[in-house]
Amino acid sequence: MSGKPRVAFLCLGVMGSPMAGHLARAGYHVTVYNRTREVADAWEKTYAAHAVRVAATPADAARDAQIVFACTGADEDLREITLAEAGAFDAMARGSVFVDHTTASATLARELSRAADARGLGWLDAPVSGGQAGAENGALTIMVGGKRDVYEQVAPVLECYARKHALLGPAGHGQMAKMVNQICIAGLVQGLSEGLGFAQRVGLDAEAVVDVISAGAAGSWQMENRAKTMLEGKFDFGFAVDWMRKDLGMAIDEAARYGADLPITEIVDSRYAELQRRGGGRLDTSSLILALREDDGEA
Repeated sequence: MSGKPRVAFLCLGVMGSPMAGHLARAGYHVTVYNRTREVADAWEKTYAAHAVRVAATPADAARDAQIVFACTGADEDLREITLAEAGAFDAMARGSVFVDHTTASATLARELSRAADARGLGWLDAPVSGGQAGAENGALTIMVGGKRDVYEQVAPVLECYARKHALLGPAGHGQMAKMVNQICIAGLVQGLSEGLGFAQRVGLDAEAVVDVISAGAAGSWQMENRAKTMLEGKFDFGFAVDWMRKDLGMAIDEAARYGADLPITEIVDSRYAELQRRGGGRLDTSSLILALREDDGEA
């Protein structure tokens, strides 16, 4: 294996599956675990030309790995694969590292960092941004919290699927940086929704307006990638309202602990909550424009 560390990847969702695939293609020996075994078996078949293996439990996957990666859905899922019976932590060898790509709470990141340290393990909370396309294209942005020596040990491996990654402070800081990311996205999507809604209401050709203003100071990733589909009423691009509400809820909770004001974030969160109540929880986050149309009685 040319000196490459053995790695494990826990949870093969829309993000984890391609991330683990990049590791396999880069020549790492990858052991994977997924709660639904059929998903892991299908992944193994896809990467059968590489050094890959499927494990029955997180502990089995982690036992011989020098670096264990995970990308699951929420705090309770992360706690289960790390600390529960057959979880990864008790099976990992001293000196090995756990890298968590889940968007989880900073509180849990700090808790798991302490649990890892007590076992002689390294810990990094390393949530990602870039969505499914970023994972598939190996172009994710990774915000990392943890110890510098642990980060420097893992950094070359992150290059397999990251466009950019950075250590931003001790444990929990990766998760808090991801909260900043989501706060900024929420404001951008709300502003884009209002702008497009205004353009339509006053009789402008909204697509033509976007084409012009996207080249100026109003331009953003959201405008470039979502404005057209928002105008077309297409909202099936991966990152769901349900997940955004989870993320914004953690940001609002963390802000309360520090006495930070998030007035726009709280408004956007309430609009996403309304979309959930109307059955739109699985629509992607750009569906926020539908809340404006509901206000106008147009939806």
